Amino acid sequence: MENNDNSGDRPAIMVTNDDGIDAPGLQALVHVLVSTNLYHVLVCAPDSEKSAVSHSITWRHALSVKRVEINGATAFAVSGTPADCTSLGISKALFPLVPDLVISGINMGSNCGYHIVYSGTVAGAREAFFQGVPSLSVSYDWVGGKSNTNDFTLSAEACLPIISAILAEIKNKTYPQRCFLNIDLPTNVSNHKGYKLTKQGKLIFKMGWNQVTSDVQGGKMLSTMTMETNSSASSDTNSSTLSQENLLFKREVRGAHVEEEFTDYHFLQEGYITVSPIGALSHAETDCEAYFKEWLPNVAGHSSSSAL
Repeated sequence: MENNDNSGDRPAIMVTNDDGIDAPGLQALVHVLVSTNLYHVLVCAPDSEKSAVSHSITWRHALSVKRVEINGATAFAVSGTPADCTSLGISKALFPLVPDLVISGINMGSNCGYHIVYSGTVAGAREAFFQGVPSLSVSYDWVGGKSNTNDFTLSAEACLPIISAILAEIKNKTYPQRCFLNIDLPTNVSNHKGYKLTKQGKLIFKMGWNQVTSDVQGGKMLSTMTMETNSSASSDTNSSTLSQENLLFKREVRGAHVEEEFTDYHFLQEGYITVSPIGALSHAETDCEAYFKEWLPNVAGHSSSSAL
């Protein structure tokens, strides 16, 4: 595949996302990276929105890959998931090199707490981590009525020092291999309070299901963390208009979340750019491990019949 003629010894950065290759977050990130003239920029991203697909992969079917024009970058749109795109992009089957760094984002909506499990953005970075390639996922805390697409450019610019520092550590062979970084930028990114090292919290929004008459009824899910409400659409459903053989149900955000202090979401709401080291999987709480350490040896003594 084609390389930039003047790439020289510049570090190679591959960009993916889950909002799709035409999304303003990815476009802003690529533009900012290219504008520095410091990096060889590659793009391998979904050809359509793949929000909240988590770490799903395409197993049974071939992926369709199409070259697209993004100024200053070598870019391909792929019919697969974010994890597919990362896997393909770092495999040397599509590009003639393995990138030095993979960046997944910038997502429209934050990815904190338990929501990173649902996130295709985080999965794009996690897949690179699985394959031993340094990576980070980047999300902007988009709020309807407050945010605009220029905030993605400001978010990308705010991440440049982190990207530069990571690449310096990679070059010196001192960058840690046992984690990747999840970065969230606050809504008022132009007045952020600086970088804050955080840990993944337990934030989760309460989701429910609403019966609808069409797919356009109800709110639009912008990401795994945010929902844009369609106030003109009624949540009431006339069940007589629905075929009993083809009922429609749509997710909706229904309630408060539970979140402890001093975690990713807490500091994001305080206005910080949160930087959270993430592993492949999170371990159970220490008290759970202690409980089952005592519990498991006694299992064999129980009857096989139900205890309920």
